[in-house]
Amino acid sequence: MPYTSDVAAAEALKDAYKKLSTEIGKVVIGQDETVRLLLTAMFCQGHCLLVGVPGLAKTLLIQTIANALHLDFNRIQFTPDLMPSDILGSETLDQDRNFKFIKGPIFANIILADEINRTPPKTQSALLEAMQEYKVTIAGQNYPLGRPFFVLATQNPIEQEGTYPLPEAQLDRFMFNIYLDYPSYQSELAIVKSTTSDERYQVKPILTGEEISEFQHLVRRVPVADNVVEYAVKLVHKTRPNTELAAPDANQYLEWGAGPRASQSLILASKCNALLNGKYSPDIEDVRAVALPILRHRIVRNFKAEAEGITVEQLVKKLM
Repeated sequence: MPYTSDVAAAEALKDAYKKLSTEIGKVVIGQDETVRLLLTAMFCQGHCLLVGVPGLAKTLLIQTIANALHLDFNRIQFTPDLMPSDILGSETLDQDRNFKFIKGPIFANIILADEINRTPPKTQSALLEAMQEYKVTIAGQNYPLGRPFFVLATQNPIEQEGTYPLPEAQLDRFMFNIYLDYPSYQSELAIVKSTTSDERYQVKPILTGEEISEFQHLVRRVPVADNVVEYAVKLVHKTRPNTELAAPDANQYLEWGAGPRASQSLILASKCNALLNGKYSPDIEDVRAVALPILRHRIVRNFKAEAEGITVEQLVKKLM
């Protein structure tokens, strides 16, 4: 629906976020921070990679978010024998012996790429064009994807046998790399009580695709002070070893730093984070609030960091 001003649209986004968080929280308990990051990425037209051990409700969370939005949803289970055509679709001969394109599951608004590292690089790369260009190319023909379009991929960090780690070029297409941790004791009590009874809560749809698209444009219109942009870009430059602005820790412990897409993501996500918290312009605290999930998959540790047990999270927090 059209709003009378950007201020009115910002208030509507804040209210919609509260309703979505409440609705999702009735099904997925104890993952408030993950829900915030996922919705932030959606309002920024970004994609997310969720990393967590089995049983932390990664798939349930994504399905619940899809149910809370008036959007088409498809789940793709990635396996070693999955082919690119199983995702994108393929051309077949119809009864009149004419080629007809049969759309694959990628043609939906929300795609759950379950255990994306279980499939070979050739199939993983089938997602690259879709995630970046919002279209797929089959036999020289371009087929646009519906908007909004989100890829939410999951990974299991423990079981690495028979997996194919995502290349850096593909990791960089994900706005956030979100780590799901174990729930707290109180959260797990609530989870067990709610999931072992006969009652099932049906999520009520809160937003339509048109409203999401309008909020996405709103996020891009949010003004940003120069000092906030400078802080974000300088933070990314600090991660690049052996460059002019490189931090000492980057020179000592990093092989590669983050690229310009990280700077863009920091500003976009900080704009959205400010709106969700009732502010009309982001400050440095908003950049810091989204920095870890944006940078953790874009910097590569060297052998010294691995040998000394220095984690990516420790390095990012030092750089901030």
